[in-house]
Amino acid sequence: MFSRAEKTPLAEWWWSIDRELLVALIMLLTCGMVLSFGASPAVAERIGLDEWYFVLRHAMFCLLAVPVMLVTSLLSHRQVRFVALAALVVMTILLWATLHFGSEIKGARRWISIFGQSVQPTEFVKPAFAVIGAWLFSEFMIHRNVPGRTLATLLMLTIVGALLLQPDLGQTALVMATWAVLLFFSGISWWIIIGLGGAAGGLLVGAYTMFPHFADRIDSFINPEDGNSYQIDRALQSLMEGGWFGRGPGEAVANKLIPDAHADFVFSAAAGEFGILFCMGLVCLIGFIAIRALLAAQRQSSLFARLAASTIAVQFAMQSGINLAVNLNLMPAKGMTLPFVSYGGTSMIAVAFGMGLMLALTRVKPEERMVTGLPTYRSAVVAPAE
Repeated sequence: MFSRAEKTPLAEWWWSIDRELLVALIMLLTCGMVLSFGASPAVAERIGLDEWYFVLRHAMFCLLAVPVMLVTSLLSHRQVRFVALAALVVMTILLWATLHFGSEIKGARRWISIFGQSVQPTEFVKPAFAVIGAWLFSEFMIHRNVPGRTLATLLMLTIVGALLLQPDLGQTALVMATWAVLLFFSGISWWIIIGLGGAAGGLLVGAYTMFPHFADRIDSFINPEDGNSYQIDRALQSLMEGGWFGRGPGEAVANKLIPDAHADFVFSAAAGEFGILFCMGLVCLIGFIAIRALLAAQRQSSLFARLAASTIAVQFAMQSGINLAVNLNLMPAKGMTLPFVSYGGTSMIAVAFGMGLMLALTRVKPEERMVTGLPTYRSAVVAPAE
């Protein structure tokens, strides 16, 4: 496509980008588009919309996501910090504004209308916080007199405060987990890890006490016969009826009964239509993206780039893992999308933005590709200090 002798920005991008990682992300996006054709029409008809409503919108979001990801991947490390900081400031303001001006849906205010389009600011806050948090932590690791870790913690608390007031406990947990990953990667003692684990348990107990809807979900998960487990029951039915090879696109009976078959439970819909083997391949693709990104991050000479790219990769893996665990009834139901697969405009564009940042941070110059040693200062992904 481009000669190695070319010095244009596009040529330099082509020879520095992790092409295997880029292809894997586009494959995941394509899988989501294919699954939309099978799962979305029945959902649209059930709520009185045109059967191709969600399919067409999903296709539009995919067409927007690709250029967002590619353009973002062109950024330099300095530009990544600037863009992430701008996104974090704007979206955090919108996150708090949502509490006053957002639309209330099922007792929570998580969406705000901008130019007639509903936007969930949290989706953009997550990757932006991962980058800026990594920058602050890296500055602390290099210059101990810089209060980077304290500033990152205060930033996390600012975001979490707005999320708890919405309330959105799932995204709260993911943002706090992102901060914990940054803390772990920066090198901490096992005693602090144990303390954080105990604190997390205490927060779960507190959430169970303070938020009735969260308590209801926990109770329904523990005693499904006493609660509303209709959706998860249909999801498990879809997983079982698909067998190894599935019943074909749009043919799974359970898919026609799952309310969110196109969104949070798209994995269960995929099992009914294409079978367990297809789902195993999808999980392997997600795992490949996360592991490939972590390995690519280790080739970076910049501590900030290694820490930021690693954190975004883990964040991507955590969100995917939560969605898959809910579909398999391994944890209580939570409205967490499967990145690049589930229906959702804000989620799709935000994931593309985050993956673009990750691709930009993992770009390696051709002459550095054979370098296997790491820099002499501490790696961004290290075992905790004893």
